[in-house]
Amino acid sequence: MFDHVGLRTAQLDKSIRFYEAALAPLGHRLASQDASGAGLGPPGAPALWLTRVQGAPGSSVHLAFAAQDRAAVDRFHAAGLKAGGSDNGAPGPRSDYGPKYYAAFLLDPDGNNVEAVCLK
Repeated sequence: MFDHVGLRTAQLDKSIRFYEAALAPLGHRLASQDASGAGLGPPGAPALWLTRVQGAPGSSVHLAFAAQDRAAVDRFHAAGLKAGGSDNGAPGPRSDYGPKYYAAFLLDPDGNNVEAVCLK
């Protein structure tokens, strides 16, 4: 459905460190970077774009990234915390979302709610 997503950030360096660490267990990496922003995603296909802004970045969003397995969800959460993210829901089943829904939630440096989810 989506080709790419753009997030505005007042803390570009912190956001790059956070997303590089949190998304590595999901198979994504930094693909492009300059003074105005960065692109991350699968090798050769960045789909998450971070753009530097002055002042507050605006309203927060929710992003959910697919994980291959539950262990990747766990690694996403641990790596994101280590890289400066804040816990917004530890890894675990979310039966209210679905019988196979396993997810973890973090807040990025700008307060966006970032999720890794496995539906297996």
